[in-house]
Amino acid sequence: MLELQNVSLVKSGHTYIYPTTLTLQKGTMNVLLGPTLAGKTSLMRVMAGLDVPTTGQIAWNGTDVTGMRVQERKVAMVYQQFINYPGMSVYDNIASPLRIMGQEAIAIDKAVRDTAEMMRLTPMLDRKPLELSGGQQQRCALARALVKGAGLVLLDEPLANLDYKLREELRVEIPRIFEASGAIFVYATTEPEEALLLGGNTAALHEGRVTQFGPTPQVYRQPADMTTARVFSNPPMNLVPCQKSGPRLRFGDGVSAPAEGPFAALPDGEYTAGFRANHLHLNSHSGQAVRFPCTLGVTEITGSETFLHLHHGTDRWVGLVHGVHDLQPGTPVDVFLDPGHIYLFDVRGQLAAMASRALAA
Repeated sequence: MLELQNVSLVKSGHTYIYPTTLTLQKGTMNVLLGPTLAGKTSLMRVMAGLDVPTTGQIAWNGTDVTGMRVQERKVAMVYQQFINYPGMSVYDNIASPLRIMGQEAIAIDKAVRDTAEMMRLTPMLDRKPLELSGGQQQRCALARALVKGAGLVLLDEPLANLDYKLREELRVEIPRIFEASGAIFVYATTEPEEALLLGGNTAALHEGRVTQFGPTPQVYRQPADMTTARVFSNPPMNLVPCQKSGPRLRFGDGVSAPAEGPFAALPDGEYTAGFRANHLHLNSHSGQAVRFPCTLGVTEITGSETFLHLHHGTDRWVGLVHGVHDLQPGTPVDVFLDPGHIYLFDVRGQLAAMASRALAA
């Protein structure tokens, strides 16, 4: 078990990590999700012992390791820029950390072959890294990290430099590798889809703060605040000012929706409504759909879907709609929202209530 108690990191007067408390259990997958410069790598470096926290304590299985050097910990780290020794075979790459540790040849051979089997690298053991595909090279780097039997494996955006096909291949394999190793895995990513695919637990990070930590589906479906909701949406969750007034939610310009279900019990007042891009439509799918008049900025056609960049007054929204829609910039366009997918946040940005169908989003 890895425990961080009020851990912070300040360098040259700049705060990279604000006081953070986290507990990661043995045999769990833990995703650090956040945009670039959110603090994911800084938090990993503190976990690994590469950086000493400015405040707080780090404990491993109940033992304080705050000042312990990384070389003295059973930690493995794989970076976005995966590194292999080009002059060595795959076998020797995987074996290298064990040789540095001074293990016997028989023990090294067994560990290398067992790890290679887990990573599906057995047929490639005699090849050089440059003779492998990008995905195989990354698996070789992962194997070298795992062979040490590390209790903590840190993966810092390990798939970011691979092409789409290889990323999809390894995204499927990493949960299998994780289950086979039994270590604590910490996986940093900027992509909400990757967090959902990996499962386990997710810590949402924003500007050096962990805004929420818990089971990944729960953090996605029940964000504790507006910041977490935007971090865990791609594109970020759309927002619009909203007023709860008796039995109605009012969005301005005469646009309103019934304040039903969980919204009915909320006190009257000012809120911010949030909804994800895929819940906007170009046609009404229900009698209660809310119609928002917008102006189209640009469209991005991905093949089977189209991103609509919309101007709603001073708000900037993104809609994700099925099909190819070749609309002209500047065109007035109405978009429709089922109120069953709305989140309401209070004036402090905390989640006040969410519609029942949002749980199935």
